[in-house]
Amino acid sequence: MITSIKYTFPSILKNSATKFTSRPAFAFVGEKPITYGEAYKHVLATIAMLEKLDVVPGDKVGLLSSNMPNWGITYFAITSMGAVVVPMLPDFSSLEVSNVIDHSEMKTLFITKTLLKKVGDNSSNYINNIIDIENFSLIKGDNANWNADDTSSINHSVNEDDLASIIYTSGTTGKSKGVMLSHRNICFTADKSRTVQPVGDQDRFLSVLPLSHTYENTLGLILPMLGGACIYYLKKAPTPAVLLPALKLVRPTIMLTVPLIIEKIYRSKVLPAFNDKAVTRLLYKVPILRRKFNRLAGKKLIRTFGGELKFFGIGGAKLNKEVEKFLIESKFPYAIGYGLTETAPLLAGVAPFETRLQSTGPALEGVTLKINNPAKYTGEGEIFAKGPNVMLGYYKEPALTKEVITEDGWFKTGDLGLFDDNGFLYIRGRSKNVIIGASGENIFPEDIESVINNFKHVAESLVIQQKGKLVALVHFNREEIEQQYHHMKDEVSHFVDQKCDELKSELRDYVNEKVNKFSKIQLVETMQEEFQKTATKKIKRFIYA
Repeated sequence: MITSIKYTFPSILKNSATKFTSRPAFAFVGEKPITYGEAYKHVLATIAMLEKLDVVPGDKVGLLSSNMPNWGITYFAITSMGAVVVPMLPDFSSLEVSNVIDHSEMKTLFITKTLLKKVGDNSSNYINNIIDIENFSLIKGDNANWNADDTSSINHSVNEDDLASIIYTSGTTGKSKGVMLSHRNICFTADKSRTVQPVGDQDRFLSVLPLSHTYENTLGLILPMLGGACIYYLKKAPTPAVLLPALKLVRPTIMLTVPLIIEKIYRSKVLPAFNDKAVTRLLYKVPILRRKFNRLAGKKLIRTFGGELKFFGIGGAKLNKEVEKFLIESKFPYAIGYGLTETAPLLAGVAPFETRLQSTGPALEGVTLKINNPAKYTGEGEIFAKGPNVMLGYYKEPALTKEVITEDGWFKTGDLGLFDDNGFLYIRGRSKNVIIGASGENIFPEDIESVINNFKHVAESLVIQQKGKLVALVHFNREEIEQQYHHMKDEVSHFVDQKCDELKSELRDYVNEKVNKFSKIQLVETMQEEFQKTATKKIKRFIYA
């Protein structure tokens, strides 16, 4: 798509600042946006500040902050001068932050003051400069004699294959790894994503996922900047009380989310409306009437999202099959994507109204996907990927890099999948998650969890193997049960515990009627607390396995 500029951040920034100078770029919800021209000046001033703090190309610069306009300005300043940005998730623990600072050897850190407590005394000893990202004042370091009108006079040379970012994953399988992404990796992915969904200067993004995650970083920051769109940020966590007024104000045309968000809306708002009365519950079971009900619900849902939504991207984890059926029948403009941090991140994607049930769509333009050693009868196998978006490797981990990137450049995703005759990819699950049955059959826990999560009052679940048995760990929505039986007053807490025990037995029978004989669960265990999750709301399986 880009023909006149290089796949580097300074090239993209300069191109957008020139093309969309007076167009709005970034803003908090409810505040006046800064323009692309103003953002460019802020970036140059931040580069000047970094130069006065003796930051040079190749230095690692940390970024630990909640989403805000200054996040993008800082990100572009660091990368445009040839330094390496190390974004950290605000949800990282103090230990994780300390490990990233130590492992990356960062010398400078931009941070939100509320997160300073996560930078321990030992960690801060590695760092020469700590900067408050909200106003660019120095918290630690020599006075840089800097002001907002400064501008960099150095012409930094940045190449497409230069290291731009090290992103430390907080994955579902345990140890955090530093994924090295080049300018080309990220910029190529953002550019080619426009073949799935064009973005223009009239588009409005509402950002609800952390910018320090590759998904939001590439598709929620770089992609809209390429098209001159405006990005709005929330000052608080996206709870319904914060999100609903923001949707009315911004009226976003594009949003990026994870399955958990739309699945919660479906189970807490859509289903109860149909199940509230016996008559509608009965009518909803008739396919032709269900589709009409869903269409009406879809129109109402679009109004809830501001009325102008044209692209509701869902990625980061597999979408529940029943929820996706509703989205299709409701004609809601959802889109599906698949990728990994190691691929910056998009590998496959499909636009609204072109989706196919449970498919992530075809390979992104310029990316090649294949199924390695597909099974003879099912066609399933591990997904391999090749393209300009495949990472440079894991930082300081050459052996680990060699394990996942073949000599001829194929990246082993660790995901199992298959293609249909039209090139649409279907993900079966993570190869590390597959449970081998007694007779050697492959059991995909994600498929069983999808069935469990459709059962009444289930909030989330995880299927594991214990001593040869399939066990379902289930977290029930206790608030939902309490509301249903609120008339019992003082007895309600005891009753909820009793009700959860009854639901366990019902749940096992419900699931075992719907899965194959190898996937039947033997035991259901109740989890009192929510499962620990990654930034894209995937359960950290390694904790519970």
